[in-house]
Amino acid sequence: MTRFCIFKRFLWLGLVLSAPLWAQEYPARPITMVMPYAPGGPGDVITRIYAAAMQKALGQQIVVDNTAGASGTIGTAKVARSKPDGYTLLMIHVSHATNLAMFKNLSYNPVDDFEPIGLATEGPMVVVARRDFPAKDAKEFVAYVRDNAAKLSMGHAGVGSASHLCSLMFMNALNVQLTSVPYKGAAPALNDVMGGQLDVMCDQTTSTTPATTSGRVKAYLVAGKTRLASLPELPALPELGTSGFDISIMFGLYAPKGTPKAVIDKLTTALQAAIKDPDVKSRLGSLGALPVTAEKARPEFLRAHLKHEIETLNPLLIKAGVQPD
Repeated sequence: MTRFCIFKRFLWLGLVLSAPLWAQEYPARPITMVMPYAPGGPGDVITRIYAAAMQKALGQQIVVDNTAGASGTIGTAKVARSKPDGYTLLMIHVSHATNLAMFKNLSYNPVDDFEPIGLATEGPMVVVARRDFPAKDAKEFVAYVRDNAAKLSMGHAGVGSASHLCSLMFMNALNVQLTSVPYKGAAPALNDVMGGQLDVMCDQTTSTTPATTSGRVKAYLVAGKTRLASLPELPALPELGTSGFDISIMFGLYAPKGTPKAVIDKLTTALQAAIKDPDVKSRLGSLGALPVTAEKARPEFLRAHLKHEIETLNPLLIKAGVQPD
């Protein structure tokens, strides 16, 4: 046997033996978790909760990087361009799907340029109205909206936002058209509902629960198929004989395309540990959010969830006449 052949055999053997060792050593340095929105919002808080929990399981620090701007596309593109080694991750919600309809020339593909790790958290959404709204319960609310749609306004946090999608789905389910009023964020929209300048809004419980419990707005409906354990008095629209109103804000964790399966497996295991962490449950509960089930905190579920959001939510934006930038 020639020296060259012997060298090739040793080289091959070294690569075979080193691959499992490399996977076992991950992570060997701090990980960056990109949150593509500004600090201080619900998404930022959720990301930091999961970063703290997952670093316990991984044995390495996870640093949160708020690379905000352009509806989350700047931070998302940063992750798509990152080395696929498990050291740069993305935590993002529904905008990962809807930005396909919001922008003409995305520099990345939400499906093809990322490896899903799993869903992390679920934020239920509810429909609220000004506190002097004439309906006393959900049944009267739906009837009143149908009879007076042309006179009513429905605010949201901006075109393409979760609350905008929720409002479109709500109007589509009831087959009505309220006057849509965009705001720069959910907070100013909710302020106008509390002040009586705006009639109706749909938003996450993380925003609406404090205003509801204090009596500054009325809550009428859950945007889902069933009632929420945290708001058992609120019916879901199917209870009133109407379907098609099912949306919640779910944050998912991604890595760049090409990240080795062994690394994805380790990250999924750490995510699974995080959703069971009592501190995570407590801190999310204080925000009105929930950790997902173990079934949903897996790559295959997040992959299917993203596909479903693209197929169901983007047509709503197109139907509403949203023009991509």
